[in-house]
Amino acid sequence: MSEEPDDDLSDDFDDDDETSEPAVTIQIAGLSLYTRHGVTEAEREIGQRLLIDVAFEVTGCDATVTDRVEDTVDYADACEQVALAAQERSYRTLERLCAAIAERLSDRYGADSVRVKATKPEPPIPLPVEEVSVEVWREG
Repeated sequence: MSEEPDDDLSDDFDDDDETSEPAVTIQIAGLSLYTRHGVTEAEREIGQRLLIDVAFEVTGCDATVTDRVEDTVDYADACEQVALAAQERSYRTLERLCAAIAERLSDRYGADSVRVKATKPEPPIPLPVEEVSVEVWREG
């Protein structure tokens, strides 16, 4: 007895997959900024260098089809938005700083999800440590 081949393979795939827009993740790593964040007054007065990493996902990025620069996120603008959020005011915690950056990127680019990591390469703590960092992410 031979089996008939299953010609109806379309049931295995979602019809929306062919017409759905691909998601694009924009990543920026190691953006070095001089900031005034920290728990102590001295950290906020003197300031310190932070390294910022961000990744955010956008749908509807026409550049995947058009190959036009105008149809994608301007990476320089994204860096500028991060710098503005990090330097326009002072926060006590890296958690709040990361959340403020995530909010700005989400609002500016309509990002579906955003991850922000802030690293203090020279943290003011009395133990030998290379760096400390905080990462915040938000969906939708």
